[in-house]
Amino acid sequence: MSPYQITVLGECVADAFTEPASTRNELALRVLPGGGPANTAVSLARLGTPARFLARLSGDVFGRLFRTHLEASGVDLSHAVAAAEPSTLAVAELDARGQAAFSFHAQNTADWQWTPGELTGVDLSETACVHTGSLALVREPGGTVVEEFLATASRQATISIDPNVRPLLVHPDVYRARLARWCALADILRLSEDDLELLLPGTTPEQACDTWHAAGVRLVVITLGAEGALASLDGERLRVPGVTTQVVDTVGAGDSFTAGLLHHLAARGSLGGRLADLGLDDVAEACRFATQVAALTCSVAGPNPPWRDQLPLLATADDA
Repeated sequence: MSPYQITVLGECVADAFTEPASTRNELALRVLPGGGPANTAVSLARLGTPARFLARLSGDVFGRLFRTHLEASGVDLSHAVAAAEPSTLAVAELDARGQAAFSFHAQNTADWQWTPGELTGVDLSETACVHTGSLALVREPGGTVVEEFLATASRQATISIDPNVRPLLVHPDVYRARLARWCALADILRLSEDDLELLLPGTTPEQACDTWHAAGVRLVVITLGAEGALASLDGERLRVPGVTTQVVDTVGAGDSFTAGLLHHLAARGSLGGRLADLGLDDVAEACRFATQVAALTCSVAGPNPPWRDQLPLLATADDA
């Protein structure tokens, strides 16, 4: 097993997209396997990083779809829990820019029911980084269990968190109340400009980075959609431009960016501790790679991140 395995913990969500139906009184749905952490695990594995996914997978029709999708992408499910509860469903409506608004059907579903015993026996000896976030960190009863797992994992692995705020399911105040604890645990915090506005309304990305550095996190990366990303390493900052692509939709783009960032850092041996040897040039290279991965995800429908051999097909914004 590779010494730079990345372990991802979190939810799988059935993303249902509306499609034209045969009659006006019907609604057709196309269901794709999604969920922020699951998307990140799939993207990591497709890029070539050994990725293990800690998930609670239902035995229902959606859960079987998740398993097939994850395994086909090369994700290690050896520690996935076979859950009795149903899968989480999200119905997506796309706007003219390809951005999705989700309505969730997530009451008492499998993803949030973590118990301490389900994570106690997880071996992290070959794990360089643990990545989590999204609803798994805030939905109870599992959220507290996940936080405790991160505290244990932080003794030996780099910790990466993506808040991925979902205000329709959990009020942003819940994220705000926990964010300082997450920053104390995390080495990497990746979030979108939409997350920033929900967590710290009216705050500039630069001010937010300083706030989160003060709380303990070393590397903050804020993705800015087509404008690229802002990265801040202990207060040293840089901006990386976006990559020109034909956008079909933006579903899973942030998750793929996170995977690209972690993949690049892992491949260069930067993960596995507190990022002590990481420099700003390393961050810039990783962010440029991550924007390519995210752009390719935007060029196809749904959360369908690219395989490694697809990356040379893209030109950077500077080349366009």
